[in-house]
Amino acid sequence: QEQLVESGGGLVQAGASLRLACAASGRNFNGYVMGWFRQAPKKEREFVEAMRYGEYYGDSVKGRFTISRDDAKNTVYLQMNSLRPEDTAVYYCAASRTVGLSTAPNDYDWWGQGTQVTVSS
Repeated sequence: QEQLVESGGGLVQAGASLRLACAASGRNFNGYVMGWFRQAPKKEREFVEAMRYGEYYGDSVKGRFTISRDDAKNTVYLQMNSLRPEDTAVYYCAASRTVGLSTAPNDYDWWGQGTQVTVSS
């Protein structure tokens, strides 16, 4: 059974950094599109970053967030720097079998349970 498990969230002050991790199991996700989304209270799920091989895509948090992956560990990371209160949300890891990088949640086939990130001012 495929599973994605996020970790690394928490409560931090504005300006701090966090690194989220997404550990994948049950399938080798090498070659799959791996993405990060976030959802704030009363808002729709928002695309953050995605990658596959050497391709990257993300425009919602320009210059502050970086996605990376360690295929040997079947793990994807989201490095978040200079955090702001508006970054407060539940962050989800997702995997997709689609050919190209996608920002649409419906294109992703597997989802983690999410990890809460709260940034205080």
